[in-house]
Amino acid sequence: MGYLFKKYEFTDQTEAESFIDGLTHETNEEGETYPNHKHTIVKLGQIVVTPAEYEEGEDGELEETTAAVLADNYSVDVLWSDLEEQPEDWADFEIIIEGNGVHTFAGWAYS
Repeated sequence: MGYLFKKYEFTDQTEAESFIDGLTHETNEEGETYPNHKHTIVKLGQIVVTPAEYEEGEDGELEETTAAVLADNYSVDVLWSDLEEQPEDWADFEIIIEGNGVHTFAGWAYS
């Protein structure tokens, strides 16, 4: 078994967190839970769709003239470890993009 590099979009952070929390966890003696899986998860959040625009003001400082536009969805990248397929409940949230997008794992190309 190897690694799978997948990209996901969830409705919001709460939904993403619920799926992440649904992965295997253990509880220590103090009652704190922690993940016991070896998957690497990067919470990207709302990705910038259109960058902000700036112009130099009279004082020489940059001033934002157009605010950045963020994606509506909450993005997460996962490098699944020791799985041949992603968990079935994650499949509906998988997205396919060209290139690496805004994030990649060192040594791994998405496309």
